[in-house]
Amino acid sequence: MDLDKFNIPRYLRSLPLFSSTAEEEMARLAAGCSLRRFERGANIFNMGEACDGFHVVVVGQVKLFVVSPGGNEKVVELCGPGHSFAEAVMFMGVPYVVSSQALADSLILTVSKEAVFHEIEADRRFALRMLAGLSRRLHGLIKDVEAYTLHSGVQRVIGYLLSNIDPERASDGPASESTTVTLPASKAAIASRLSITPEYFSRVLHELESAGLIEVDKRDILIPDTARLANYQPA
Repeated sequence: MDLDKFNIPRYLRSLPLFSSTAEEEMARLAAGCSLRRFERGANIFNMGEACDGFHVVVVGQVKLFVVSPGGNEKVVELCGPGHSFAEAVMFMGVPYVVSSQALADSLILTVSKEAVFHEIEADRRFALRMLAGLSRRLHGLIKDVEAYTLHSGVQRVIGYLLSNIDPERASDGPASESTTVTLPASKAAIASRLSITPEYFSRVLHELESAGLIEVDKRDILIPDTARLANYQPA
């Protein structure tokens, strides 16, 4: 992809946050954006660095993570194409509280804090859309805490697989249909995201496969019957 020919205004308009932004506002926002390539394994930012904007994954896969004093890594979030991150930190005016790394060759769009604040002052509807986005992120974090405290490891894995189904197909709950989910990252990264060990994650996949609920082909997970998987109760 030729970065010089990348149409930033058109891409921004494809995101829910900016979909109803007027042409003049879009031009100002686009002028406050930067586009960068990151090779697999490259850090996008490190915890403690100053935050001067938020980021959107255009192409690729990004993990947000923290490292304990003992060197153990905990994956906080996995972000694929169209996902944004670091909005809350930008508004708080504090350094990054997590680090981020490209899990694949990635293209990242950064929207500057200055451009965002200017549009918030100019259009309260833009501010409301930003608040809605942050609220969705908070709701997701609450669901994560609920899963870690109330759900078993098997239930977390099943929930994760079902959450990666096309949102339009999953909007009314899992129907009795067949679908394939492609894991967006390594099993180790996903296991960390679910607060389980990679070994346990593999055992759960094997258990579900033995029960005829999934078929594993490297990163592709075929789910013959999504409703049956959703209703599975481990012994």
